[in-house]
Amino acid sequence: MSAAELENAPKVGVPVELEPGVRMILAPNPSPMTYWGTNTFLLGQREITVIDPGPSSEPHLEAILKSLAPDQILKQIVVTHSHLDHSPLAADLSAKTGAKVIAFGDSSSGRSAAMRVLAQSGVIGGGEGVDEAFAPDEIVKDGDIIDIDGKNLRVIHTPGHMGNHISLAMDDICFTGDHIMGWASSLVSPPDGDLTDFMASCERLNQTKWRAFYPAHGAPITAPHDRLNWLISHRKSREVDILAELKKASADIPALTRAIYQDVNPKLIPAAERNVLAHLVDLHGRGLVVAQQGLEISATFALA
Repeated sequence: MSAAELENAPKVGVPVELEPGVRMILAPNPSPMTYWGTNTFLLGQREITVIDPGPSSEPHLEAILKSLAPDQILKQIVVTHSHLDHSPLAADLSAKTGAKVIAFGDSSSGRSAAMRVLAQSGVIGGGEGVDEAFAPDEIVKDGDIIDIDGKNLRVIHTPGHMGNHISLAMDDICFTGDHIMGWASSLVSPPDGDLTDFMASCERLNQTKWRAFYPAHGAPITAPHDRLNWLISHRKSREVDILAELKKASADIPALTRAIYQDVNPKLIPAAERNVLAHLVDLHGRGLVVAQQGLEISATFALA
């Protein structure tokens, strides 16, 4: 993260009003994977709904509680997905306030059939940053409506970054979690993430006219469809890059990553390798590549 980007970051722990009835508090967990940190959103005027309480952090817990006025109550906590930078604080916040925790399900929920097979086999790793202990009080499904102090928050199941990932629509804005971020493309790491699902979720979101996206990391996205189209194009270009490299010669994941991600921060190489794996799993499922030793993390891949 550059010095200029740090200067533009909101102040940690201080509520910022984004629009009437929508506030954001930045959690103290900046990193190469979380950018400034996790954006925790507070919706409503009297009955407050929290979206993505964030990592286990006593200062962030206190910041959320301090943001509540005497006449406000915390009604519910909605978690977009169960990664460690999003969901762990939900249990502590619920214990302090009595608010119920709402999500699509636990960390294994929402996986495609192909990812369930890979998860059971254990041959491609995965599980980075997953909150295995996460257990919501209430499970929602695609299309469900959550009441937000008289407004509707519509659940959109957007698997891809993680199987249990949901986005949340309110009027013409959408809280997109880690599915769409303004500062980088999302990590897709099988079997928790599924690139086939990710692309389908992008296309689905692109069918609705949005005014703004509020992602879980980085600044609000004020041109949401431009961002969506860039993300779809970016993923398709990575696929083209992988196929072009395999046309030259068979290769394993580290070699493909070095060839394609030549200007990436070295700290992000492990994440880049997982993204390459996600593309290879997708291409393998479509019959465009073969894994010469079987579909596993150390396989050598070739064009079909």
